[in-house]
Amino acid sequence: MRRLVNQVSHWTPGRWSRTVPGVGAGAGGSATCADLVHGLVQRLADWAADQEGQPRRPVPRLDSDLALPDQLRVVANDLVAAAPPEDVRAAAVAAVNEVRQALG
Repeated sequence: MRRLVNQVSHWTPGRWSRTVPGVGAGAGGSATCADLVHGLVQRLADWAADQEGQPRRPVPRLDSDLALPDQLRVVANDLVAAAPPEDVRAAAVAAVNEVRQALG
C-alpha cells in the first residue's frame, strides 16, 4: 500500500487524468489513473465496511484528484483496523498490486 501511495502522492492533475489503455468499461475501454485509484479506494472501503458489519457506502469522488492518496490511506487504515480474515487481506493486496501494475 505504501508503495502505491508513494507512487501517486506527487502526481499532478495532468497525470491523474491520463488514460490507462485497455482498462475500463467494455473491451478496449480506458479509464483514467484517477478512475483506477478511486475504484481501488471504493473496494477497500467496501471490504472494511463488510468487516465492521456496516453498510457499504459510496466513497465520494472529490473535486480534486490530488486527494486520492489521502483517501487511499484512510480506507486502507480502516481495513487494517477491521482485522479482516486472510482471504480479504489477500484480495486487498492483489487489488493494490493490480492497480500499481496498471498505472506503470
